[in-house]
Amino acid sequence: MGERICSGCEKVFNATKFNNLKEMINNTKKEFGNEIAFKFKGQNGEITTMSYNDYIDEVNSLGTALISIGLKDKRIGVISENRYEWEEDYLSIICGTGVVVPLDKSLPENEILSLIERSEMEAIFYSSKYDEVMKRAKEEKVGKVKFFISMDLDEKKDGIYSQIELIKLGKDLIKNGARSYLDAEINNNIMAAMLFTSGTTSQSKAVMLSHNNICTNIYDISCTFDVTKEDTFLSFLPLHHVFECTVGFLYPVSVGANIGFCQGIRHIAENLKDYQASAMIAVPVLFDNMYKKVMQSIEKKGKLETVKFGIKLSKVLKVFGIDIRRKLFKEILETLGGKLRLFVAGGAAFDPEIEKGLNELGIETYQGYGLTETAPVIAAEHPTCRKIGSIGKTFPSLQTKIIEPDEMGIGELAVKGPSVMLGYYGIKESAVTEDGWFNTGDLAYIDKDGFIFITGRKKSVIVLKNGKNIYPEELESLINKVPGVKESFVYGKPDKDDPIDLKICTEIVYDKEKIKEVYNTEDIEEIKKILWNKIKEINRTMPTYKYIKEMVLTEEELIKTTTLKIKRFEEIKKVL
Repeated sequence: MGERICSGCEKVFNATKFNNLKEMINNTKKEFGNEIAFKFKGQNGEITTMSYNDYIDEVNSLGTALISIGLKDKRIGVISENRYEWEEDYLSIICGTGVVVPLDKSLPENEILSLIERSEMEAIFYSSKYDEVMKRAKEEKVGKVKFFISMDLDEKKDGIYSQIELIKLGKDLIKNGARSYLDAEINNNIMAAMLFTSGTTSQSKAVMLSHNNICTNIYDISCTFDVTKEDTFLSFLPLHHVFECTVGFLYPVSVGANIGFCQGIRHIAENLKDYQASAMIAVPVLFDNMYKKVMQSIEKKGKLETVKFGIKLSKVLKVFGIDIRRKLFKEILETLGGKLRLFVAGGAAFDPEIEKGLNELGIETYQGYGLTETAPVIAAEHPTCRKIGSIGKTFPSLQTKIIEPDEMGIGELAVKGPSVMLGYYGIKESAVTEDGWFNTGDLAYIDKDGFIFITGRKKSVIVLKNGKNIYPEELESLINKVPGVKESFVYGKPDKDDPIDLKICTEIVYDKEKIKEVYNTEDIEEIKKILWNKIKEINRTMPTYKYIKEMVLTEEELIKTTTLKIKRFEEIKKVL
């Protein structure tokens, strides 16, 4: 099958293209200065807000102070839980000071210290949660860090700078005529952000992104989704992750929308109501759990058949251009705050049934796809471009192609365009070809209509003796639908009867409480029997070479990255 290049899809909405993030925030202040930028929930439970005028003034003041203490053109780290100070620090660094280096808030101490050294940062912003690790970094003189800046100190103490004090310093400097930050010229095509990919420190790579990379992606997102100053995003995924940073932070700022910070996974429903959130991005497993809880609640109330009838009715009316989903399912939507209208999933495969179910209830739900190396979004579904199970079509500014497709059209997905990274820091061999193509490492096919379907990771494919390819993610998605299964991991294991071939096996993490509720048993042997029968049912739906021949049960969670992707090589070492 020959190579076919897919050019970017057409724009759905008109959008403004910014050359750099400084230009973007200046425009936001001009157009949306009086609009709410952030919503916070205080310890007393009251909601307070901050306007874009105040926010961008603080960004400019902080940037001015950073330059005044000698940090012009330096690398500066940021690590904390999701909060407005993180977003303030990010923009104050990238819009005129130097290079921003967001660090994963979930890393253990030794890995944080390693990345501080590897990045060659000279300053770092952090919340009080990281006081101890920063104290160690300071005492042991890790890397090149000279400035430790606390988000929580009111004033400088023991050599630790206060972000609050620096903002005050910057305001005074600007009042006295300082223009070094306000008038800073931005080079749009050099490294502005250094982002570490997920994985252990030794394996993680430092991705170099420019203003042009990031702003191209913001433009493509704006051409694809219709978010306005009336919208509120609930910030849930960690901000160091480029998906949340670009789609859940920079994009809303660019259109004057506001952001409310989630207080944790247990507070999602509460925060959706508190902030009257209308949009949220997350990994599929979160939306999966939300949908299942909603449907379980409906079933317990004895309203499942009524809801099913409502779904059928709304589908019929939609054919005639009448959309009554939000009226029909108002009571259900009220449990999610009442204003929620947009979900965007990324980071892993999305169960098509869950995506379909959320859309049927009136929450427009789309799947997107991208990588840190592409700033990040490469493709996404949108209002006029949806095919359940796909990741949508290529973004307007990009091109995609399938490398060496097999007889099924499946091969490695490659992407080309202005949001593709500059390269990996410290690695001489370029990951981007001379003519601009970047190989994603993901296997996919592109159908006749231009929709992209991801089938799995190139590295995780199980190749059998007969040359057949098994995509673990495909089998895992089927197993994960079995009631009582929390998650699963499919792997190949040498076959005792044929040592040069592999036997397909699965490790299943089961939910003890759900098993008891559905199958009325706590006996482990009985549970094994029930779940093995479910595996046999799945086998009967597939060709024999895909049959799962062995099953391991556990209550222990699978080993994952901080972005909730299975660490396959570590998990297989554990299970074998």
